[in-house]
Amino acid sequence: MINRIPITKARINLGQIAKRAHNNNEYFILEKDGIPVIGIMAADELEDYLELRNPKVKNALASSRKDYAAGKSRPAGKLLAELKKSAIKKSA
Repeated sequence: MINRIPITKARINLGQIAKRAHNNNEYFILEKDGIPVIGIMAADELEDYLELRNPKVKNALASSRKDYAAGKSRPAGKLLAELKKSAIKKSA
């Protein structure tokens, strides 16, 4: 949910806003004179967003998409079964 509030109201209720952003995954757009100037979101989500902006991460995601489109993937259950089988062979 996106909430738009004046900065002055946000300043008074900052603790509550931080709690709602963290616990409820709410977003807040703070406005000054009706103009949006800043946003508040949970820190873990912000970290994910910033990571996605990293060129290395972008390239890895693009490569993964290409592999998937080319059929170079398999269901997780099949992969886990293969790994389990391989581990059993190594321990024998």
